[in-house]
Amino acid sequence: MAPMTVDATPAVPARPHDRRPGGGSIVPGLALAMAVAAVGELLGSFVPLVGAPVFAILGGIAVALVRGRRAALVPGLRFASSRVLQASVVVLGTTLSLRQVVHTGVTSLPVMLGSLAVALVGAVVAGRALRVDRDTRTLIGVGTGICGVSAIAATDSVIEASEADVAYAVATIFTFNVAAVLTFPTIGHLLHLTPHGFGLWAGTAINDVSSVVAAATIFGHGAAGTAVVVKLTRTLMIIPITIVLGWYRARRPRAATRPADGMPVSDGVGVSVARTAGSVLVGERALVGTGAEHAAGGEARAEAEAPGRAARRRLVPLFIVWFVVAVLVNTLGLVPASLHAPASTVAQWMITIALAAIGCSTHLGEIRRAGFRPLALGAVLWVAVGLTSIGLQAATVGLH
Repeated sequence: MAPMTVDATPAVPARPHDRRPGGGSIVPGLALAMAVAAVGELLGSFVPLVGAPVFAILGGIAVALVRGRRAALVPGLRFASSRVLQASVVVLGTTLSLRQVVHTGVTSLPVMLGSLAVALVGAVVAGRALRVDRDTRTLIGVGTGICGVSAIAATDSVIEASEADVAYAVATIFTFNVAAVLTFPTIGHLLHLTPHGFGLWAGTAINDVSSVVAAATIFGHGAAGTAVVVKLTRTLMIIPITIVLGWYRARRPRAATRPADGMPVSDGVGVSVARTAGSVLVGERALVGTGAEHAAGGEARAEAEAPGRAARRRLVPLFIVWFVVAVLVNTLGLVPASLHAPASTVAQWMITIALAAIGCSTHLGEIRRAGFRPLALGAVLWVAVGLTSIGLQAATVGLH
């Protein structure tokens, strides 16, 4: 019998710049997202009516179905779907002026507040009719009405919902984010919306930042700037909402245990919540959500250890600060007008990479696990908010 040998060659540590707090190199996942995005750009050049972003997210989903989950890809896919997307928003800021930002934010308020009211009231009425439990319908309502997974995380830090409730809400929001990216641009063209009109509609009716930016980019040049400003203004609504929910829950203690009207307390979906940081930590078996609202796992753990600092960071994310800085720099005339078109092109390429990463991170099994009721509630609210937004826009500022 041959003697057993042991390879004593020491492991070569990864270079510091190749690693992120979540553990593992970002290179494999980022390279995959860029490759899928490149294919999407190629297909988009042949079928511009569909566009590269749509091909990228669909291609990513196809890759996820074929390859399945691979732990080595997770850090890079998270980096692409969050950091790259955030950077694209900052790049878009270099094409906007402060006057545009303020004007767009103020004129969008009637549409924004009306859509939010419909989402919150609809969550209560439709949620009760569908027998969705209180915490799940609250999370889905706030996520639909304000800012997707960010709002779910912030609200959960106040109401302390179960992990299953958070998973149901995240799966629901993710499903209709993808649906919005694939359908809103076509509907916008059928309605003959202007870029500004579509940006206002997308910014008030679509959930996550990533989906808003993607849909506006697919629609056409000029819509993304308006959509980003409206969306970031809408995101601020989470502050009064969480305050009101915290006050309401403090006055009305909930039951210690509550099977959710026939929905199981746990469904095997491994989402752990760093409640004090108001962030959703995506674990090995968790649903990977979308866009700028997601932090890498290690970052979320670090935030959980410093709740005060993390809460402030979540209240005003750093990329929003840099977006404002970029707008100010352009307002002061420090960005030549000749660079605006190239900046928009770069931002669109970054968005395509982020959407490819989102597609590659999709786990349809987790969406199926959420069940019919939360998805039905999400569908009702998605349609109601979309119709309310376009209706209020027609009644206040006009569609064209």
